[in-house]
Amino acid sequence: MIVLTILFAPLVMVLLAPTIADCISAIRGRRHPAAAFAGEPPRFVFLIPAHDEELLISACLASIAALDYPKDRHQTVVVADNCSDATADLSRQAGVMCLERHDTSQRGKPYAIAWALPQMALAESDAVIILDADTLLDPDFLRALARRAPLNDKVVQGYIDVSNRTENALTRMAAVLSTIRFRIVDQLKERCGLNVPLGDGVCVGTGVLAKYGWTAYAASETWELYLSMTVNGVRCECEADAHLYAQEARSLKQSASQRRRWTTGRLDVLLSHYGPLMRSRATSGFQKLDAVAELLGLGPAAHAAIVAIVIVILALTNPPGAIWLILLLAISVGRLVLYTLLAIGRGPDPWATLRAFAFLPLYAVWRLGVQLRSMIAVGDKTWVRTSRHVTTEKSPPR
Repeated sequence: MIVLTILFAPLVMVLLAPTIADCISAIRGRRHPAAAFAGEPPRFVFLIPAHDEELLISACLASIAALDYPKDRHQTVVVADNCSDATADLSRQAGVMCLERHDTSQRGKPYAIAWALPQMALAESDAVIILDADTLLDPDFLRALARRAPLNDKVVQGYIDVSNRTENALTRMAAVLSTIRFRIVDQLKERCGLNVPLGDGVCVGTGVLAKYGWTAYAASETWELYLSMTVNGVRCECEADAHLYAQEARSLKQSASQRRRWTTGRLDVLLSHYGPLMRSRATSGFQKLDAVAELLGLGPAAHAAIVAIVIVILALTNPPGAIWLILLLAISVGRLVLYTLLAIGRGPDPWATLRAFAFLPLYAVWRLGVQLRSMIAVGDKTWVRTSRHVTTEKSPPR
């Protein structure tokens, strides 16, 4: 039976790592807020890599046009990447620059970004915002980012919410996960100076791009960007008032390829960058622990499913130390339960959101299956586009 203890102990520590990181973040001293920036409003350029996005690109560009920010301080560039639809035409009709790329040997968002950046006058801007074509922006998005100025030598992540949060149980649960990430977990990291993970709408200083270039080509390129910035000691801050809304998959079939890409990409990034991270002199020991915890972290549903399975095995076999392993597993799930309840309470229509979690057991089993298939596929960088759909739902309130 001691073999079971030896086998499960490392898994328990992996599952507990995010809880440990959050606890340390919570007890560390609060950072002093930066002084208000007194210079001119920062200059931004939106870079939108788009592959066959005619369904949603117009709404994305309309939300940029409606920003409450000086028009001469931001511009937009769309990369119509191997498109076979009207993405380029719709972009030009919206009055923005559109670059058309045709290279089927290097498909996907990272390659489109790397191809477009050298063609842009980055010296004329303070930061580049890399935006997905299904994204809608809050009118105050740029004003919120501007509060983080000067931006040239840092990376700032906004709050990625769900544009179709009330569509069904899946989208409601996804909105809760967004609240947990950007209103709770990232705020803990921010208060003690840790880098936050990056995603859609990431704002990268042009000084950072000039110094390091674009080197993120993993299936989850924003995770690679996060880790490479961490290795090089570049600050990755969060600005929760920079609100943007992305479309969430509304079915398990629609979601499967996306989740596999994210999970496989995270593991690929950890395997390829673990050595440089551990050797980095620009990164503190706590930051290294936190970065590893982030990349090893499972989605909450898969986490809960694995914990339930391991607890049942431990309870039935009762190996040495089983009670302590079960206690630690329960603590790791307790963190998720606490964060979920806090997020539901902060969101609109909490009772409807709570009812959506009746779907959680089925989703957890499905998510665990995706997790296992993703681990088998580590190293596969095949890019699969997530399908889009039209929703009439308005962006939810903050």
